[in-house]
Amino acid sequence: MNNNDTPKRNISQAIMAQSIFWSRWLQAPLYLGLIVAQAVYVYHFMIELSHLVAKASTIGETEIMLIVLGLIDVVMIANLLIMVIIGGYETFVSRLNLKEHPDQPEWLSHVNAATMKIKLSMALIGISSIHLLKTFINAEQMTEVTMMWQVLIHLTFVISAVAMAYTDRIMTKNLIDAHGKADH
Repeated sequence: MNNNDTPKRNISQAIMAQSIFWSRWLQAPLYLGLIVAQAVYVYHFMIELSHLVAKASTIGETEIMLIVLGLIDVVMIANLLIMVIIGGYETFVSRLNLKEHPDQPEWLSHVNAATMKIKLSMALIGISSIHLLKTFINAEQMTEVTMMWQVLIHLTFVISAVAMAYTDRIMTKNLIDAHGKADH
C-alpha cells in the first residue's frame, strides 16, 4: 500500500461517516407519521366522547365506566405517542431547542434511550392495566382463556419493565463506578 491511498481512504471514511450520521434524518418521516396517528386518536376520542354524551341518560353505570376507560386508554396511548415522537426525535434525530419554552415537558431535559425505554414500558403497563380493568368489569362477556391471556400479557409487560429498570440501574452503577475509579 502506498501513501497515495491514505488520502483517498480518509476521504472515503469521512464520506461514509457523514452518510451514516445524516441517515438519522430518515427517521423524521416516521415521527411525522406518528403525528398523523396522534390526530387519528384525537378523532377517535372525540367520536367516543360524543357517543358517551349522547347516550348518557340511557346507559348504565357499568357501560359509562367502560366508555370512560376507553377514553382514558386513548389518552394514555396518545401520551405514549407524544413520548415517542418528542423523545425519539430529540434522542435520535435532532435537538428541538426548547430550553426557554414554557411548555417544554419536564422529562425532556433528561431524556436518553434508557429513560425512554423505561418511560415507554411504564406507559405500556398503564395501557395494559386499563385493558385489564375493562376486561374484569366486563368479565361476564369474556372467556376465561381471553382473561388468562390478558393477565399473562400484562404480567409480561410488568416483568419486562422491572428487568429493564434493573438493567439500567446496574449499567448506571457500573458507569458511576468506572468514572469514580478513573478519577482516582
